[in-house]
Amino acid sequence: MGFALLQAIPAGIGFIAVAVVLVFLASVLISAIKVVKEYERGVIFRLGRVQGGPKGPGLFILLPFIDNMVKIDLRIVTMDVPPQDVITRDNVPARVNAVVYFRVVDPNKSVIEVENHVLATSQISQTTLRSVLGQKDLDDLLTNREQINDELQTIIDEQTDPWGIKVSVVEVKDVEIPQQMQRAMARQAESERERRAKIIAAEGEYQASARLAQAADRLDSPAALQLRLFQTMGEIASEQNSTIVLPVPVDLLRPFMQAGNGAEDDDARQARRERRAADEGEVERLYQEAVGDASSSGASANDIPEEPASGGGLR
Repeated sequence: MGFALLQAIPAGIGFIAVAVVLVFLASVLISAIKVVKEYERGVIFRLGRVQGGPKGPGLFILLPFIDNMVKIDLRIVTMDVPPQDVITRDNVPARVNAVVYFRVVDPNKSVIEVENHVLATSQISQTTLRSVLGQKDLDDLLTNREQINDELQTIIDEQTDPWGIKVSVVEVKDVEIPQQMQRAMARQAESERERRAKIIAAEGEYQASARLAQAADRLDSPAALQLRLFQTMGEIASEQNSTIVLPVPVDLLRPFMQAGNGAEDDDARQARRERRAADEGEVERLYQEAVGDASSSGASANDIPEEPASGGGLR
């Protein structure tokens, strides 16, 4: 019985060894079979050397322990550029973020020329964003967004072209500026709106004055003025107003105004004449009183008898 056990042990070891070999061969065969999807391309290295162009899509069988395949995704990658703190050319601090759309057009270069093409594209996008926006004014950054996007796309695409990367779109998403600058820009915009409103109002007044001058030329005749007056009265009466203001031409009142001024002049002259006559009468009265006093004084002096001469008395 012991001899039987000794014979069974090698048989079990052989079975285990055969199973291990079969498993190893299956794993090697499975690793040698590669499937490349429609949106992927495979770069095959044989003993460290690239074997032609990119392979795919489809099924490929590689040589075990000799060939190695690196799969590259050809779909467009959407990469968000982290917010970057920049200072514009007019010394305004801003915080800007962007988004970059790129894809691999040459899988061999994306594997051979750069270690990690996604990371490299992200870093070059951040550097280019800071350098380009630092050369722009704040007004250009806010108004000429399309021109800045085109410039960023051109620069990043030129730098990533040796890596087999094609940058299709670069968009600046958001620009954050300090609150003080936002309030200053709001005041500037408000002042600009007020200026435009004043200009528009002045232009409207100018055009209205021109139209009124033309209307005055058309209504120069009395008949036209009378018809316009009647039309205005009809419009006022249709609104059921309790008070109607009737304009009267000044030309109709001018004779009465002139007559009133003439009557006032006659009254003033009459009053002046009466005052002059009163003054003359007062002067005459004072003169008569003065003359009468002088005459009465002369009569009293004549009534005194003269003294006789001395010779007459002796006689």
